[in-house]
Amino acid sequence: MQHLELSIDINASAESVFRYLTDWPKQSEWMLGTYVEVRSGNQAQELGGEIAAFTGIGPIGFWDTMKITKWEPPFQVDVIHTGKVVRGTGAMRVEKISDSKSRFFWSEDLEIPLGKLGLIGFGLLKPFFIYGVQVSLRKFAAQLEKSNA
Repeated sequence: MQHLELSIDINASAESVFRYLTDWPKQSEWMLGTYVEVRSGNQAQELGGEIAAFTGIGPIGFWDTMKITKWEPPFQVDVIHTGKVVRGTGAMRVEKISDSKSRFFWSEDLEIPLGKLGLIGFGLLKPFFIYGVQVSLRKFAAQLEKSNA
């Protein structure tokens, strides 16, 4: 397993951050190179809901299917990655700093396929992956803060 965790402070309430975060199709607007759709559940805003994210450029990429394993609004949603490419777990957690400021944590525990070769490949790609998530989190914060202004 490879653990990744990033966070960002956002000038918005925990409730606003969680609501914006779990508007799954809206993730397509802020998550770099990703298109998200709901597969089942009440807009996948409940335990057991299923979502899928296509990550790539044009037709070249892969589907990352996920099932919600923890649903605790407005503070946490966890998923298990069930696809063929991405396996492991993810957690999105919101921490209240004040009534109008929150910290959003994005973490993943990923199973890397292909043994040592996969670990070498992941080691080479990890900085780009982290950079992409950082860019996405900054875009998420900016969009949410602008919509709350």
